[in-house]
Amino acid sequence: MLVNENIQMKCFTIILVIFFFTSSYAENIGVETGFELPRYVSLKSNDSNLRVGPSKNYPISIKYVIDNFPIQIIDEYKNWRKIIDFENNTGWIHKSLIKGDRNGIINSSNKKNVAVFNTYNGKQIGEVTHGSIINLSKCKLNWCLIVNKNNSGWIEKRYIWGVKKNEVFNINFIEIFSNYFYKSINLFEKYIL
Repeated sequence: MLVNENIQMKCFTIILVIFFFTSSYAENIGVETGFELPRYVSLKSNDSNLRVGPSKNYPISIKYVIDNFPIQIIDEYKNWRKIIDFENNTGWIHKSLIKGDRNGIINSSNKKNVAVFNTYNGKQIGEVTHGSIINLSKCKLNWCLIVNKNNSGWIEKRYIWGVKKNEVFNINFIEIFSNYFYKSINLFEKYIL
């Protein structure tokens, strides 16, 4: 009887892992680049124009004066990318003004500082203020490692605009598998037991 339960548990875990992997890749694909949509990128320059349409003939709606500002690409048309920013401003920006670097903005619902930890779920080593632009080095299911000059630390993903809820990046296969494994166990305990 115990053997059957172990086999059932392993099968259930494998099905959950497959579900999480396939659902995370079931995104739309951009017609110009072949990259997933929506996706997060950053501005290259501290002088970037957001236009109301995909051409220099369209008027400028916003001028961004901060480099590394995170944006989300939601559509593509030739050399132009339709984006949305942290404040829900939408428009078109030329592809030469963006880079693939991952940055985020601290977005706490109460606009208070967000704790930075030495390891995820570890000891608090500092704070970051609401609205700060941060460099994302890697993200796990619920945590992201941020880097600022020679300092680094972990922040809960829920406080970051610029990364998808279930997105993981710059982590190795073992970390990915362990994240999904423990997430599936938690879901199993929550809904089954």
